[in-house]
Amino acid sequence: MGRGPSIEGRKNAEDAKRAKVFTKLIREITVATRAGVPDPALNPRLRSAVDKALAANMSKDTIERAIKRGSGADGGAKMEELRYEGYGPGGVALIIECFTDNPVRTVADVRHALTKHGGNLGTSGSVAFQFTRCGELVFPTGGDAAREEKVLEAALDAGADDVVNEHGESVVLCAPERFEAVQQAMAEAGLVAQHAGVVMRPNNRVAVSAEAQEELAELLERLEALDDVSVVYHNAEPPEENRA
Repeated sequence: MGRGPSIEGRKNAEDAKRAKVFTKLIREITVATRAGVPDPALNPRLRSAVDKALAANMSKDTIERAIKRGSGADGGAKMEELRYEGYGPGGVALIIECFTDNPVRTVADVRHALTKHGGNLGTSGSVAFQFTRCGELVFPTGGDAAREEKVLEAALDAGADDVVNEHGESVVLCAPERFEAVQQAMAEAGLVAQHAGVVMRPNNRVAVSAEAQEELAELLERLEALDDVSVVYHNAEPPEENRA
């Protein structure tokens, strides 16, 4: 019988994954600082980035160093925020958001990943019209009608635009500028989102074949493994097994 990975091997893999997450979060903090002021209390985007870093158990010292770099020290101000648009397998629309200090490297890496998995890089605006930027807060409800009603009432009282039920989750949608107020109001109502942020949400989902779905999963994994890639949005329907 073959032996599984050693405890040390698993720990090394977990440490590498954690380091990659931290790299992305540090870049997000740096860019958020550069885009506003280095005080999370006065910079909502920075506050959101810091909250995510704390949730990932990043130390306060590391966060403070990232903010310092973003405010101009240690070359941090050279970091740029870029967005690429394109298509993946099955004609799936993709928006790829990146933080980078080397745009030439980043676009080459993104283009290579797309090409290897049946996709292609598009021009700016080629797919963005298929998405809407909005605040999104996800609450697992599991089809519990009472909990869905509680989320709905709290969201409407908080000034959200809509609540949709998707795959056992209640998803609260709001204007980007209302996101923090809605998030705070929901928390005060005793509802803490499993996932929350300002996102690019697809206007419509498209069905793709099982083969294309598998290729898309490999492409997303490859893109998200790139240090410069912050988040990837797409408009594919989830696989059947993930639907409620």
